[in-house]
Amino acid sequence: MQSPGIDPDSAYARAGYRAYALALLTCVYVFNYIDRKIIFIVQEPIKLEFGLSDTQLGLLTGFMFMVFYVAFGIPFARWADKGVRRSVIAVALGAWSVMTVLCGMAQTYTHLLLARIGVAVGEAGSSPPSHSMISDIFPLKQRGTAMSIYTTGVYLGVLVGFAGGGWIGQHFGWRTAFLVVGAPGILLAILVRLTLIEPRRGMADKLRQVEDAPALTEVLKMLWSRHSFRYMVAASTMSAFFTNNLIGWMPSFLMRSHEMSISETGLWLALILGVVGGIGALSGGFLGDRLGDRDRRWYVYVPALALVIALPFTLYTFVTQDQSVSLLSYCVPVLVSGMYAGPVIAMTHAMVTSRARAMSSAVFFFIQNMIGLGLGPVFVGWLSDQLVPAYGQESLRYALLFALTFATVLAVTFYLLASRHLRSDLEKARG
Repeated sequence: MQSPGIDPDSAYARAGYRAYALALLTCVYVFNYIDRKIIFIVQEPIKLEFGLSDTQLGLLTGFMFMVFYVAFGIPFARWADKGVRRSVIAVALGAWSVMTVLCGMAQTYTHLLLARIGVAVGEAGSSPPSHSMISDIFPLKQRGTAMSIYTTGVYLGVLVGFAGGGWIGQHFGWRTAFLVVGAPGILLAILVRLTLIEPRRGMADKLRQVEDAPALTEVLKMLWSRHSFRYMVAASTMSAFFTNNLIGWMPSFLMRSHEMSISETGLWLALILGVVGGIGALSGGFLGDRLGDRDRRWYVYVPALALVIALPFTLYTFVTQDQSVSLLSYCVPVLVSGMYAGPVIAMTHAMVTSRARAMSSAVFFFIQNMIGLGLGPVFVGWLSDQLVPAYGQESLRYALLFALTFATVLAVTFYLLASRHLRSDLEKARG
């Protein structure tokens, strides 16, 4: 509940407080990705210490994490649609921060896997309520940009996690890296609970009366009736498959194929992912809002066109034997990797009622993450293991070449199919 005397409409009428709320939610998302992605930059020493295969690494960083992440996303979203969203976020942030600290204390592969599952459960309560709050704070014509600003948390989190985690892992060990990045999240959770005002449902859409939160079955029926949503979530699944393998396996690729150290790899990837990726994520929402104001189909045209432009650079990243050229080429696919999130989530929320937004995000993430983030790293790890007899140390290079090309082609196809139904589905939602 709100503190006595605080009127959310008056608070959010001030541009400064809207900016603060968005910045605070984005900061939570930064910590979400620091704690989620730091394992990628230290996975090589973890593999060495525990004697793991690439398939086991893929399970640790991908499939097992995402099974629990998506499973707990639904109940967290239900809580967010019915309760106080800022409290959901604060509890979730505190929980996953504690579990990140426990990752650094793991003594076996099983211990680490269980702690990672704990991180996944906590992080499941972050994005759906944050998305719902952002949609109540910002009107539709600004929502794509606001969602994209929030999405920059992915790349800022990777920047801090890779640069800081790489340096700490190099000099103090991978366990210390987990301890250092996990603890501050507990303090941030307290800040969220004490300073973030819960916005009124439907506030940005100027709704005075808001219906009760619909059941999960009603939300599923609502979303499934929108053909464009079906194709958008399929396209986003392939975009997530592309993005997570592009980010997750790049440290191992650089260390194995280009013999870079942990700290060197962490620094370069932090700069590329944090700066270039952040610019790309912002651009997706900005272009979607500007072009989509005239034709809503641009919300799906933008990520499709970006992937087409990036494909040759993606291929060259893993074909070239030159380390500098590989890193330079890598900037282009990183630039486009996050362009889809803001526009697609904005369109998804435009198709449902204000009380169903957290649940619609959870459904979206459930489908996208099970395949794109859960199975993606496992598939590439498995494929890399299968290619070892033929390519040895270079097996990961060829696994990534095949997987990223496959994901790009499918994603573009599904975005174009979504564009055929988007305008009519938005009209139905307004009717």
